[in-house]
Amino acid sequence: MASYIYENQNTKSFYNMAWIAFGISFIGMIVGLIYLPTDFAMKGFLAMTYLFSITACFTVAKVVRDKHESDRFINKVENAKTEKFLNENTSVLTN
Repeated sequence: MASYIYENQNTKSFYNMAWIAFGISFIGMIVGLIYLPTDFAMKGFLAMTYLFSITACFTVAKVVRDKHESDRFINKVENAKTEKFLNENTSVLTN
């Protein structure tokens, strides 16, 4: 059985809600761009900046999650080292 360090705290419905909200906002922006009364170059610029902001949001979310996971792992290792040290030294003191 595999043991994972990272335990997901989100429910399935929260996960689904996040993707549904993303889909609705993405479709809404595309529809808004199509019906925007401006020339094609302006629509292209707005679409490009919108897609760039989406990829930046995904990247920031991944970086924050990765940092959180590594911090949890480092804390877990440090706690294990501290507990081992205390157990070894407590047994020496009681003898």
